[in-house]
Amino acid sequence: MLPSVLLKRRSEKRHGKEKRQKKEDERPQPEDEDDEVIEIKQGPVFNANGEDVRSRSCPYLDTISRNMLDFDFEKLCSVSLSHLNVYACLVCGKYFQGRGTSTHAYTHSVSEGHHVFLNLETHRFYCLPDDYEIIDGSLEDITYLLSPTFTSSEISSLDTNNRMVRAYNGLTYYQGVVGLNNIKANDYCNVILQMLAHVSPLRDYFLNAVNYRGMSTTSSDQMHLLVQRFGELIRKLWNPRNFKTHVSPHEFLQAVVLCSRKRFQFTEQGDAVEFLSWLLNALDLALHRKRSSIKPGPKATSERTVVSHALRGTMRVHSRKIMPVNMSEEEKATLVDNPEYMPSTVETKFFYLTCDLPPPPLYLDEYKESIIPQVSLSTLLAKFNGTTEKEYKTHRDSVMRRFELRRLPPYLILYMKRIVKNIFTLEKNPTIVNFPIKSIDFGELLDPECRAHHKLSSSYISRTEQTRITRKQK
Repeated sequence: MLPSVLLKRRSEKRHGKEKRQKKEDERPQPEDEDDEVIEIKQGPVFNANGEDVRSRSCPYLDTISRNMLDFDFEKLCSVSLSHLNVYACLVCGKYFQGRGTSTHAYTHSVSEGHHVFLNLETHRFYCLPDDYEIIDGSLEDITYLLSPTFTSSEISSLDTNNRMVRAYNGLTYYQGVVGLNNIKANDYCNVILQMLAHVSPLRDYFLNAVNYRGMSTTSSDQMHLLVQRFGELIRKLWNPRNFKTHVSPHEFLQAVVLCSRKRFQFTEQGDAVEFLSWLLNALDLALHRKRSSIKPGPKATSERTVVSHALRGTMRVHSRKIMPVNMSEEEKATLVDNPEYMPSTVETKFFYLTCDLPPPPLYLDEYKESIIPQVSLSTLLAKFNGTTEKEYKTHRDSVMRRFELRRLPPYLILYMKRIVKNIFTLEKNPTIVNFPIKSIDFGELLDPECRAHHKLSSSYISRTEQTRITRKQK
């Protein structure tokens, strides 16, 4: 046979063997023990109550890391920066949006293997990617950390309860005495917040979220957000079951920046007294609007809010304008009957009293050291006895004023004006103020008519000084 014919037959035999081998490979083989088994996902199974049977037996509860949880920051998705339908991963503490198959929370659960999530709005727990609700009593401490609640008996016992409590990280602290994080330059805000958190009527009102939960909201009025965030911060400061011994005021400061139209920011230093005045007036105005919306009518607008009832007093300011020194006697005689130079009396309200410190001495002492003067609190309060007059100068004229207190609030705030701004820089007055902590008699500052309405003549004093107090958190 020719060589070409032999090559053709050999190639046909080889192709035939390959076809038979391919058919044998395509036949179903018996299942071996080492073969991979594909698991078919089953749908949810519900019990007689319509509840998923997996809800009360989730196998991923031991993956929760409580030391990673921090609900003090703004509730925004870490990927999309959306504030709608936000979930917190209880394994790493990050925020993600949604729960569906194409959401950021679902993607995070699949890629990172984190399965337990908390809805920050409804306070319900879910397991992803299986997408079923988790019901377990051991998670109650997490929901309490997110939104602390207080009963009437717990609120009434705060002033008498002096025992220390233990946080989840093992550190102990007194309830209501925890640190506030200094994010960048918000220490001037932290001073005011720590002070207001210990005013009992204000604290008791904001510890009960029912008092301000139903505030009416409009697109043009954002003050309701300030009230909500202030209440949340007060409840977190007085939380007896904190995971850490410090709280971050981030969400409240975001509301402050928004409502004050960037007048007060936590990235720049500000004046603590200006912030105190703005905050008290903003809270009082927002609570007035809430009360008038619930009880329409003239009686609702005349009622005082908890801010006014606890901290606002009234005084009379008697003023008389001083005639210029370079005027002649004839010119002064013509201005005697001018209404501008006649004495005037105005009744005004106040949230705090400004005490003027005496100027520091200009010269050094005999040892060539600077003298730090001292002054008593009674000397500073003589400004408000109704008889002491003081000259107040402006760039146009000078006015003599005297202040007469008409009604004192239950909690009186005194502001020692230490910082004076001149043309070049800020000057700090180092004068030491000597004052007792309690049993301060204010009866001498009131006339007999007003004194009859104040049965208690002693009051506790809260001081707000115009100094920078930095709180460093470890």
